[in-house]
Amino acid sequence: MTQLVKSVLPPGTINGREQPTISAGEGLALRPWSNDDVLALVAAYSDPEIQRWNLFSCDTLEAEQMIARWWDRWRAETGADWAIADTSDDLAIGRVWLRTIDLRDGEAEVAYWVAPKARGRGLASRAVSALSTWLFEDLGLHRLQLGHSVHNKVSCRVATNVGMKLEGTRKSALLHADGWHDMHWHAMTAD
Repeated sequence: MTQLVKSVLPPGTINGREQPTISAGEGLALRPWSNDDVLALVAAYSDPEIQRWNLFSCDTLEAEQMIARWWDRWRAETGADWAIADTSDDLAIGRVWLRTIDLRDGEAEVAYWVAPKARGRGLASRAVSALSTWLFEDLGLHRLQLGHSVHNKVSCRVATNVGMKLEGTRKSALLHADGWHDMHWHAMTAD
């Protein structure tokens, strides 16, 4: 078949460059994950709130494997993962990632978590805001979306804080430990 509309972003847009470190202002940066972050991942995924909304836990070996898969996703241009790091000590205190990237349609889905010791400071909003600026202004993405359980009020607040508009609710869309959750979907576009 002949494609009648050209791809928003050509193949190689992501893997043709190194994964950047992105400033999120005032002592915060989004940086690629490294094996030095394994213990931070294990600790974060043992937190009940992160498990509740992200549906995973991990041990040391699994954390090492996750980091390797995240590098593979960058090279395959299907996803991207950053540690939210305090620039004073470079320790990972959160995660922001693109669950999916579709270069043809110029869109991605963002997700995030913040470790318990760093919560309540607006770090998730700062991380998503910095990432969206990079995605729209540097990479050339057209649309960024976010899905979260309707019961996750904090994620709803983060989406609203960064300017994502609520587009709708998918009924019974994701199975959590306590049953099926409806999911809110928010989005923003480059324009």
